[in-house]
Amino acid sequence: MELAYLPSPSQGVWHLGPIPIRAYALCILAGVFAATWLTRRRWAALGHDPEEVVDIVVWAVPFGLLGGRLYHVITDPELYFTAGKQPMRALYIWDGGLGIPGAVALGAVGAWIGCRRRGIRLSDFADVLAPGLVLAQALGRWGNYFNQELFGGPTSLPWKLLIDPAHRPPDSPGAAFYHPTFLYESLWDLGVMALLLWLDHRYRPRRGRLFAAYVLAYTAGRAWIEALRVDHANHFLGLRLNDWVSAALFTGAAVYLVATRRSGSADDAPASTDDEQGVKTP
Repeated sequence: MELAYLPSPSQGVWHLGPIPIRAYALCILAGVFAATWLTRRRWAALGHDPEEVVDIVVWAVPFGLLGGRLYHVITDPELYFTAGKQPMRALYIWDGGLGIPGAVALGAVGAWIGCRRRGIRLSDFADVLAPGLVLAQALGRWGNYFNQELFGGPTSLPWKLLIDPAHRPPDSPGAAFYHPTFLYESLWDLGVMALLLWLDHRYRPRRGRLFAAYVLAYTAGRAWIEALRVDHANHFLGLRLNDWVSAALFTGAAVYLVATRRSGSADDAPASTDDEQGVKTP
């Protein structure tokens, strides 16, 4: 009899009359609200109107959800568009399947639209957003816990996760306990948030450098967590596609940080700078 393990939820959906209340969606919403709260506080601390954050989030969140789903479907099309599959399920976001790289990429497009409408430079807003964004990811990962998905391989560690038989991978017969990679990533994200807040307090990086630090730190963690996961994934040259994407993003962020090392701190920027849109630089 196992004495130390993490149980899986008995259910991930509750019904309020005919309306399903899904834990996955609640975790995503909790992340959005937490990110908005933290970003509003950070934006106001720079002397800006915190309501501007809400206006930008209204654009960024729908784009981010669309981008996250597109990334998942494009990288794993055989889950929906091969013989015997149901293409309509590609639209079922509530079943899980939101790729973080796609969510951030297309979410940035939405944020750019919101920033442009408000006359705000995107790179400045991205730096303020970065800690809140990774906080949202930390909370959103708990949706995978309720869906019993994206866990790692079998393990006997004390914090092993019990997975119900219906959700266990077919290539691990007899195994009931797995690495809780959702928890690993959630804790890593919280650590990244703490790191970003410290970097911002200590060095005041600007011009997108704090956001680049977020990309660098998040993808570094994603690489080792990805190596533990046993869910379906396409591979290229022996590595999961998400590993290649993480490597490309890590490299890009590192190059950007090196290229802007002499001009990316608040101390290097004038106290008040108006760009072509008449934006005051925080």
